[in-house]
Amino acid sequence: MIDDEKTPEQDETTEEQQEPQAEVNEEPVAEEVTAPEANQEPVVAEQTEEAPPEPEAAAEAQPDEAEEPKAEERREEPKAEEKKKDVIPGADLEPILVEPEQRELSTEERARLEAEEEEKARREAELAAAEDDDTATASRAPAKMEKGARFLATGKRKSAIARVTVLPGKGEITINKRSLEEFFPRPLHQTMVKQPLAVSGYEGNVDVRVRVHGGGISGQAGAVRHGVARALTEIDSELRGDLKRRGFLTRDARVKERRKAGLKKARKRPQFSKR
Repeated sequence: MIDDEKTPEQDETTEEQQEPQAEVNEEPVAEEVTAPEANQEPVVAEQTEEAPPEPEAAAEAQPDEAEEPKAEERREEPKAEEKKKDVIPGADLEPILVEPEQRELSTEERARLEAEEEEKARREAELAAAEDDDTATASRAPAKMEKGARFLATGKRKSAIARVTVLPGKGEITINKRSLEEFFPRPLHQTMVKQPLAVSGYEGNVDVRVRVHGGGISGQAGAVRHGVARALTEIDSELRGDLKRRGFLTRDARVKERRKAGLKKARKRPQFSKR
């Protein structure tokens, strides 16, 4: 009971001890809440301390700006590559012609070429001679033909067969419902077909209609000539001598021989094997 009671001196000491503690505790609160003067100084310090990093931020921003054109360059690079791909290298250059090396012909090839040239020259000479004879005999007047008359004949050469119809007209020649120039594009074959008409003087006075089949182009041309010559002899029998002398009435009967049983071709036998 005595201890619990405090003397006035003890009360004063306790109050004095509590006051400095309150002051000690109140000082940080005063610094935090007090006037703005205490807060302005660190703000200025903060601004002064934070001011130098501004160039660093600018420096950090510069690489971003510098990176942007790089990205654009990267985007433009594939476009340039695409343009390069579209342009063919060396397209503007003029081509250089390289002449192929001519190999030496063998004796067999030379002989074959010479034979072909001789045959061609012989045919040209025969045609030239026939044209000269045609001009000499073209002055002969053709026989008169009745209106609506038709003269039929069959011409043959090798395996080609031509059925020829000659009738009055203006000199048109139709072969398988096609014109002469379209059916026989080569001038040699056209001349062969017209030879009997030119010799007899009927060229330009009659129309010729032909149906031909079988054989090759040369065989069909010979068959048409044979048929036209035969039809002209039906019109005028006096033409037979001239046409026969020139060989227009001669039948070329050469036909490919058929294959026989046991043989590879017409006469070729298989090789004998002893074992």
